[in-house]
Amino acid sequence: MTAVPGPSAPTGTGPSVLIIGAGFGGIGVAIELRRNGFRDLTILEQAADLGGVWRENTYPGAACDVPSPLYSYSYEPKPDWPQRYSGQAAIHDYLTGVARRHHLLDAVHFGAEVTDAEFDEHTGRWSVHTADGATRTADVLIPAVGQLSRPALPAIPGIDTFAGPAFHSAEWNHHIDLTGKRVACIGTGASAIQYIPEIQPTVAHLILFQRTPAWVIPKFDTDYSPIQHKLFARVPGALAMERFGWWSIAEFVSLGLVEFPAIARMVSRIAERHLRKQVEDPDLRAKLTPDYPIGCKRGLFSNDYYPALTQPNVRVETSAITEITADGVRTADGTLHEADVIIYGTGFKGTEFLWPMHIFGRGGRKLADAWQDGAHAYYGITVPEFPNMFMVYGPNTNLGVGSIIYMIESQSRYIGQAVRLLAERPGHFLEVRSEPEQEFNTALQQRLARTPWNFCTSWYRTASGRITNNWPGTVSSYRRRTRRLNPDHYRLTPAA
Repeated sequence: MTAVPGPSAPTGTGPSVLIIGAGFGGIGVAIELRRNGFRDLTILEQAADLGGVWRENTYPGAACDVPSPLYSYSYEPKPDWPQRYSGQAAIHDYLTGVARRHHLLDAVHFGAEVTDAEFDEHTGRWSVHTADGATRTADVLIPAVGQLSRPALPAIPGIDTFAGPAFHSAEWNHHIDLTGKRVACIGTGASAIQYIPEIQPTVAHLILFQRTPAWVIPKFDTDYSPIQHKLFARVPGALAMERFGWWSIAEFVSLGLVEFPAIARMVSRIAERHLRKQVEDPDLRAKLTPDYPIGCKRGLFSNDYYPALTQPNVRVETSAITEITADGVRTADGTLHEADVIIYGTGFKGTEFLWPMHIFGRGGRKLADAWQDGAHAYYGITVPEFPNMFMVYGPNTNLGVGSIIYMIESQSRYIGQAVRLLAERPGHFLEVRSEPEQEFNTALQQRLARTPWNFCTSWYRTASGRITNNWPGTVSSYRRRTRRLNPDHYRLTPAA
């Protein structure tokens, strides 16, 4: 048995590492590896800038629904966030600044879209191919492409026939002036509740096509004042306490998903009161009242979504969409709702992990085949038959409540231990054993069966009903379980 070295173990340059993606996950794991002494790092990013979802989502009102002191790296606190729930530009600037301070920009290759990767047992290395025809090799492969990187459009007949501008919220067309336009908004997810209040005052008419109403919770937002900025910067522990307070609230609420349903009922009463207070019209209120348990879909936070829907130039349509025509959207009652612009707030392809990349592991095993019944991984990080491959923000590591950055830090530390283990055994490759991976996922699915996520259709679930995205517990429980890599659960094999 090989012992896992502690953080102070000498590593030198260590194994070569190739990271796919330069969002919070890719930058976070790169920082962790650099802090452990590993210098041979390459980050491949398909776009022309880093940032992931915070580069792509530039729609009006784009912001995080996790407080910024918590939605940030623990080792990179920012005392001068403009507001508690900061917007897209501030978050993107933060991540860029972090990457610059840790001297990672030189390691990023922009415009490098990964198409294929295969593991060679003879060399114990990965070969990674990009769309420009280049091939790079590395000892370790770390996909960090996230779960919300590929916009999803609904399968509606005639979707390509609309004569006017149409775009997904994650691909917002800023060249289109919505002033005085008739705008059809399809979808009521986390993006829609942010951009609808922003565009409502300028459009002539907005019709919101709602398939399922969301649970909407008050957003306890505030602009941080110059005095608060000074307090966070100069008073030891002030910003840490702000972070800890929101972390504690998220941990408490997450317990309502499995252990203590009474917590979920308390949150649902808050949401119901919020709806009653902001929507007086009983017919509209009935349309906006969910018929599924809170937590089944991600809870949304907004103070201005409901008020926007009560305005005279807005209508909420709950009839099912049957087709899209050149002139607008037709619903099941036969009505054609004419529109000048269509905006899709229909989310992302969250269950298609690592697609459209083709990943081949030991013996030519295709990852898509291993995941044909739904993506799975040991702690969401590594998969049997795919040696030296460690994912960030992989299967079942998303959160219904809390900050994904906390999860990314836990995964990065775990991956750092795996890379140190490889550094101690040059010429070997590391693979998780199938038995502990199967035991972990069996227990995980049993626990997931007790969560509200089973009671409605959402992006958390595959077509077969398997929940592939979420972690059914607190972030602290995940950190405890990933604090130390157990070498008994892995196989170290010399390259042929």
